[in-house]
Amino acid sequence: MATRYNPKETEPKWRAAWERANVFRAKSAKEAGDMPKAYVLEMFPYPSGRLHMGHVRNYAMGDVVARYRIANGYNVLHPMGWDAFGLPAENAAIERQAQPRKWTLENIQAMKDQFAPLGLSFDWSKEVTTCEPDYYEQQQRIFLKMLENDLVYRRSAKVNWDPVENTVLANEQVVDGRGWRSGAVVEQRELEQWFFRITRYGDDLLAALDTLDRWPDKVRTMQGNWIGKSQGAKIWWEIAHAPDFLPRDKDGQGRNHATDPIEVFTTRPDTLFGAAFLALAPDHPLTKQIAKSRPGCCEIHGRVRRAWHVRSRHREGREGRRRFRHPREAPVRRQLGAASLGGELRTLDLRLGRDFRLARRRPARHRVCRKIRPAL
Repeated sequence: MATRYNPKETEPKWRAAWERANVFRAKSAKEAGDMPKAYVLEMFPYPSGRLHMGHVRNYAMGDVVARYRIANGYNVLHPMGWDAFGLPAENAAIERQAQPRKWTLENIQAMKDQFAPLGLSFDWSKEVTTCEPDYYEQQQRIFLKMLENDLVYRRSAKVNWDPVENTVLANEQVVDGRGWRSGAVVEQRELEQWFFRITRYGDDLLAALDTLDRWPDKVRTMQGNWIGKSQGAKIWWEIAHAPDFLPRDKDGQGRNHATDPIEVFTTRPDTLFGAAFLALAPDHPLTKQIAKSRPGCCEIHGRVRRAWHVRSRHREGREGRRRFRHPREAPVRRQLGAASLGGELRTLDLRLGRDFRLARRRPARHRVCRKIRPAL
């Protein structure tokens, strides 16, 4: 009898035995009876190459959880699938001058062959391939139902655009201003796109986070930040004087950004009396109008817009001659400092694109204010 473990003989033998006995197949409701249920799901891999040790690490951890549940008498659903309907697979096929579908399906088979010797507890009868019609038709059906119930809508918004991948990136996929896969400098573009009305459920989601007492605090904090609810107040700042070079014509919605009050959202309205200046985002309509009329502002406006996605402590701006009346002082209100063009705010969607700062009371912010260039 052999005294040493021989994986080349033992592991294929028991993998075949598990497959014959359907050990990892989730039982039907009739078969399971009163068994407790467990659902174990890792992220599906992109079939744009081959498995590597990062995949092994990820799916080994899920395998441990699934096997632990099986050993404790649970009816476990542990599926595997392929995140195959997207630009990473297409771009990989283009790079190799291959037909995308053929390339993707070949990769899926190769990755399945790589998974086999690992002996992971996947229920392959529940395999999902997201580029197949039997999968994405279900997604389309769900989308149409959400559209019927006003849970999706279209609007223009700024996106992270990777000029090499020719696709939109999430903020987490932009590392030091570059695409996480291509390494290309990410551009800011405004595209019309679909949005889900997840804000309707923001309060429910935040309340539910408090019930996840077994989740790490840092994970719950990250989820709460992602939901992104802020409690505060909207404040309107009247423009005391606008320079003559700004147009006075109203747009199709009856607005004129040179004369209309500036709307600001703040979570600290109690600090309103200490406000020293307003900072306008580079994509604020008033900032754009000023940039068109002043070469110096146009140059810095473009530079700030290009660097908006880089997470940096550096702040750059230019003082403008827009003066604002304090909203709490009437009828003769004191005038605040000039607007800072392209200052601390990176995008209009953040805090409505406007902010005020307590520059004179906070030394760090005072330094930011002093760095602003002389008036136009």
